[in-house]
Amino acid sequence: MNLSNAIAQMILEMLETDGYTEIQRNEMAETLGCVPSQINYVISSRFTPEHGYIVESRRGGGGYIRITRAKYDKGTALMHVVNGIGLKLDDKTCRAHLYNLNYQNLLDDKTTKLIVAATSENCLRAAPQETKDEIRAAIFKQMLLSLM
Repeated sequence: MNLSNAIAQMILEMLETDGYTEIQRNEMAETLGCVPSQINYVISSRFTPEHGYIVESRRGGGGYIRITRAKYDKGTALMHVVNGIGLKLDDKTCRAHLYNLNYQNLLDDKTTKLIVAATSENCLRAAPQETKDEIRAAIFKQMLLSLM
């Protein structure tokens, strides 16, 4: 297992009990034998709002990073995602939203696969390159709104 995966796994295990955890970056880095910036990288890339997490930090000597798994009812979660999407949505971010909603049991497997297919690069291959992300965002939003 590479270091980024080890850091992410450790954080996920800490989140299992209460759905939130407070991390001392320096202590975690020391435990894992890495530098604190590697902890930051994993948090900023894997524990994002798109992945269903709220991250707060407090700087200073007693500083910490608090990570909370966001918990919403289905309608609120879907509306939160719809409102958070701008006019464009790339394929990778779209899939991250979908897999997170599926992981939280807000979308079933069949619905997730359907939306992934409808917003895929393959489905949008006939669209002009400069408008694909706009079309994907519109399709994605409308499909989520239809589920509310």
